[in-house]
Amino acid sequence: MLFLIKVIVTAFAVVIGAHIMPGVSVDTFLTAIVVAFVLGILNAILKPVLVILTLPVTVLSLGLFLLVINAFIIMLTDYFVTGFSVSTFWIAILFSIILSLISWLLSLPVRGRQSRGNRHLE
Repeated sequence: MLFLIKVIVTAFAVVIGAHIMPGVSVDTFLTAIVVAFVLGILNAILKPVLVILTLPVTVLSLGLFLLVINAFIIMLTDYFVTGFSVSTFWIAILFSIILSLISWLLSLPVRGRQSRGNRHLE
């Protein structure tokens, strides 16, 4: 259930981010849901491998190389999902930052409900 909530929150963030960013487009909300699902799968499977393989570069760049990894994953999502497009790699970097911020803001109410719901376990 938590994964489904994350997908819906990310889908809303994709739609909002596409409206904010020139160079990013998403056709429908259903496409945004597919984008969120593909991003979730790529972040779960591919991102840990890329982080481990690029660990020296990430350490030397003080973690900024993670933005490049995020942009690469967004560009892969653009390749796999029709109806979603990102024009350039730099736009993908900016979109990954905006997507992270919007997802964080939209997930705040959900996180608050989870922490209040788990108080009885303490």
